[in-house]
Amino acid sequence: MALTFTDQNFAAEVLQSDKLSVVDFTAAWCGPCRALGNIINDLSDNYAGKVNIGKIDVDTNPEISVKYGVTNLPTVLFIKGGSVVDKQVGAVPKSVLEKKIQANI
Repeated sequence: MALTFTDQNFAAEVLQSDKLSVVDFTAAWCGPCRALGNIINDLSDNYAGKVNIGKIDVDTNPEISVKYGVTNLPTVLFIKGGSVVDKQVGAVPKSVLEKKIQANI
């Protein structure tokens, strides 16, 4: 199951991690986000222990969304070493996200 990132734990869980983090910016009211959420959960299971994969709800955690300029949902950021190394905006097939994970592990 995907991790839950928040404004409070983002620095510790994502920015200070030595692993690649895949952060899905989502909202309960967003249809494409729900579809992508299932893919994020699958990827989290597939890469458990190797990659931090999780979701952050933009409605309850606005600080991180504003910091990274997230204006469209879903948006997935790939963060490594405290920096964004890749980005995906919009719902995409699982294979697209897997390629980005493999390129940045």
